[in-house]
Amino acid sequence: MPTRTRPVTALLFAALAGCTPLPRVVPDLALRPARPVPVETARGPATPARGQRIIERLKPGGEPSSIFDRHLAIETALTGRPLVADNQVTLLENGTATYRAMLEAIAGARRHIEMETYILQDDEIGQRFADALIAKRRQGVRVHLLFDSVGTLDTPPGFFQRLKDAGITLLEYNPINPVEAKAGWDVNERDHRKQLLVDGEIALMGGINISGVYSGGSFKERQRKSGRRGAADAKALPWRDTDLRIEGPVVAEFQQIFLDTWTQQKGPPLPAEDFVPRRRAAQGRQVVRAIPSSPRDATSAIYQTLMSSIDHAEKEILITTAYFVPDPQLLDALARAAGRGVDVKLILPRHSDVPLVLGAGRAHYGALLRAGVKLHERRAVLLHAKTAVVDGVWSTVGSTNLDWRSFVHNQELNAVVLGTGFGAQMQAAFARDLAASDPVTLEAWEHRPVKQRLAEWLGQLLQYWL
Repeated sequence: MPTRTRPVTALLFAALAGCTPLPRVVPDLALRPARPVPVETARGPATPARGQRIIERLKPGGEPSSIFDRHLAIETALTGRPLVADNQVTLLENGTATYRAMLEAIAGARRHIEMETYILQDDEIGQRFADALIAKRRQGVRVHLLFDSVGTLDTPPGFFQRLKDAGITLLEYNPINPVEAKAGWDVNERDHRKQLLVDGEIALMGGINISGVYSGGSFKERQRKSGRRGAADAKALPWRDTDLRIEGPVVAEFQQIFLDTWTQQKGPPLPAEDFVPRRRAAQGRQVVRAIPSSPRDATSAIYQTLMSSIDHAEKEILITTAYFVPDPQLLDALARAAGRGVDVKLILPRHSDVPLVLGAGRAHYGALLRAGVKLHERRAVLLHAKTAVVDGVWSTVGSTNLDWRSFVHNQELNAVVLGTGFGAQMQAAFARDLAASDPVTLEAWEHRPVKQRLAEWLGQLLQYWL
């Protein structure tokens, strides 16, 4: 089970850690007047006039849009991070494409590599990454690896010792053993971020871990090889994820996020020159904001900006999420959006490596369907993507699930990409998943079996820790 803490372990964490409240939406934030949004470019900060021109060109047909006119100012206040122009963003679907892009980026590294991951398994894929990192270190490239203690619980110490012996600098996030903790100890606080940074020029980020579960072929190929003809076994399903390859000045933002965590965890000093933004030619025309969140923050910036984007949607909200355990505020925001005529569609998993999560999420299907939200369950894969696109102009891809664990307990990382060009790619990806999904109707849902209702009750009981 490569992406979630095992239920038994989660219950142990519940006994060891106190409950943290869900981040609240600040009521007066939505009432603040819109103000100019700072925009960074490859050559440095844009003037207010140029920044406004960059934002205006992202609007569909130049038409007014509340996503731009109000939400971006709110998002800036929430995150404290700039919009950054002049980037090239490539959408990556599924593990094979993402791993290929990651390994190519590592092979091309000239100065330094930073890698942050929740899971790094000692399997064929993990060994390929270990070999690639070791090869670059032998060429003189500095390599810094940050990994989560719980996410790598099953990875043998020898795997990491081999990396350390090769000269790679390692840092274990929030070790399970309190004796080894350097920055305070909270066993329930995890680093769920995934990012690979190369030379301060390329960032690859999203939902993917380093695990062989992402390297399988299509579901039909799996069926043919295994001889299965019936219902899919979750353990045999290929994993469906979404990630981004980003090149341009916003990579400096992702680097700073990595450095902040490394410093907070009291890792060994890193070469300062590796984290100095380098001015270079514009790589593209896409505008990106890097948004981290941490349980150590007063509030989750990712949660707040997602809520704001839903509240400012005018036409369409398309969400794909792997683990759906919504809180009352999120449920209310989705229902209100549907109530004002926004087309709200969610693609959710049919299968899960954590069945309790399915039950916890499905417990809310009835209320969402009655509110006019359209629900679909993805067939034939184990869905692991975490994406959203609003009105075709505001898109996000990252590590954040729509559940309590992501919003309360985990460090997470998302990228927000603005504009209709990338928005159209996101809409097309959503359409492909939608075609491979089954709609959930209210009539069928109200006649679901008692066994399923019991699973929902149990999932709700444990939802805070899932």
